[in-house]
Amino acid sequence: MGGKLAFLGVEESLTGRRWVGPDAGEDRLAEAMEQATRLPAPLCRTLVRRGVPPEEAAGFLEPKLRDLLPDPRSLRDMETAAARFLAAVERRERIAVFADYDVDGGASAALLLVWLRAMGRQATLYIPDRIDEGYGPNDAAMAELARDHDLIVCVDCGTLSHGPIAAAKCADVLVLDHHLGAETLPPALAVVNPNRADEDGALGHLCAASVVFLMLVEVNRRLKAKETRGPDLMAMLDLVALATVADVAPLTGVNRALVRQGLSVMARRDRIGLVALSDVAGLDRAPTAYHLGFLLGPRVNAGGRIGAADLGARLLSTADPLEAAALAERLDALNTERREIEARVREAALAQAEARGLDSPLVWAAGAGWHPGVVGIVAARLKEAANRPAIVIGLEDGIGKGSGRSVGGIDLGAVIQRAVAEGHLLKGGGHKMAAGLTVAEDRIEGAMARIAELLDRQGAGAMGPSDLALDAALMPGAATVELIENLDRAGPFGAGAPAPRFAFPDCRILFAKPVGTGHLKITFGDGQGARIDAIAFGAMDGAMGRALAGHDGARFHLAGRLEVNSWQGRTQPQLRLEDAAPAG
Repeated sequence: MGGKLAFLGVEESLTGRRWVGPDAGEDRLAEAMEQATRLPAPLCRTLVRRGVPPEEAAGFLEPKLRDLLPDPRSLRDMETAAARFLAAVERRERIAVFADYDVDGGASAALLLVWLRAMGRQATLYIPDRIDEGYGPNDAAMAELARDHDLIVCVDCGTLSHGPIAAAKCADVLVLDHHLGAETLPPALAVVNPNRADEDGALGHLCAASVVFLMLVEVNRRLKAKETRGPDLMAMLDLVALATVADVAPLTGVNRALVRQGLSVMARRDRIGLVALSDVAGLDRAPTAYHLGFLLGPRVNAGGRIGAADLGARLLSTADPLEAAALAERLDALNTERREIEARVREAALAQAEARGLDSPLVWAAGAGWHPGVVGIVAARLKEAANRPAIVIGLEDGIGKGSGRSVGGIDLGAVIQRAVAEGHLLKGGGHKMAAGLTVAEDRIEGAMARIAELLDRQGAGAMGPSDLALDAALMPGAATVELIENLDRAGPFGAGAPAPRFAFPDCRILFAKPVGTGHLKITFGDGQGARIDAIAFGAMDGAMGRALAGHDGARFHLAGRLEVNSWQGRTQPQLRLEDAAPAG
């Protein structure tokens, strides 16, 4: 903590966190930026926290994709992949797209299918069943596809699929992926992956859909050199944005520009699949990164988790309004079912993990019959509860299939790969923040112990409740729609680029009511007439919700992120409440 005083004196909040505010140096930089740019003070403070100097503020607030998009040819094998893909299109060869079953895989596949359709071509879509086939290419599927196709493009998978790609005899295979690679590559014609072992990692933050997009940029460049116009790639950035946010890629650098532009494209409501999904999700305003991550993404994912694996990719790529409406309704229903399944597994997993202890370098749980489609979501919940890497495993017929989620600064994917190499796991892979694994049931205890040991070497065992970083203190009267719109210029916000978080000191709770499944809605004020509404999701499961709901006139410091709440034609500021502490 370096001797720094806790913000508002909050050493331990109602969620167990210490509040940390800006230091004197940040205050001085924010004041200097305000003088140099004439931008609002809260926006200047946000820019300072992003490390943006005054001379770069204008460019940061209006990022241009043409200035930030990397040269696709900087990635190894890109020119080979683009040339082979274009040749298949020009020669009217039979093309298959093999995709992962999550949002990134579905969006990656949709990018190719939509581009090909604009060129008057078709492709076969193949997405493996999560339960029957598991993640990535398998021998049987690849061999069958190779018999009927000249080119197979694996998206968001394939980097570690040596055997299955070798089984694709008589067909060329391209891999467009972003998962961590091993020292040896599979026998594909091209493996385009910023996380290959022989890449420098400069583009390692890209999701698979961005890698696919870069290949299409290179293909369009080659078409232009032949005086042929390729499909409009800018109109496809809504798919890239959805994948980037849903795959929790950091919203910095080119990712930020891709998502920002993609949100603008999505607001035009041109893609009928996303329009249908937005409508069933009740999204009646221009989407934000939050909506992509928490409204649309989970619904696209629902097919791969507990339904037909290809539903999401079909929705994102369809040109038929009737099919779009039917697929959106089906995915919405599956998402509701997924939430019910998740709730049951989460309760059991949390009880098991708490009994084992939440202070280990690895928090984990395993159970018979736990649906493999929800273990990743539950792992994320355990990670949030403990601020530790977490793994949740579903057991069936002596085999455990699990998913893990990590915390900042801890590379879980590398640890999983090492555990595979050492023989503790049957297979596994992923990236820094998320990974999947398969393990024999009788090896789980030893495997988890080894993974915990490896994570401890990275410092996972020394992590406690994370400090709550706050940008500034505000009074309720200062939280206006205009302020929020100004702050949004520094967005979109999400992984790697958190929205500014404010503390509202010494406030009185004017209204409190539990709503939904464990949420809390409150109205608070400063005693001077100004008031603001707040929503705290899941708060009633912990001490914060109970304390605020039973406030009995006590005053609190409240902290969270501001957002605009639109309801029945009215817009007003709202606080997404994340933490609270007694005042005085």
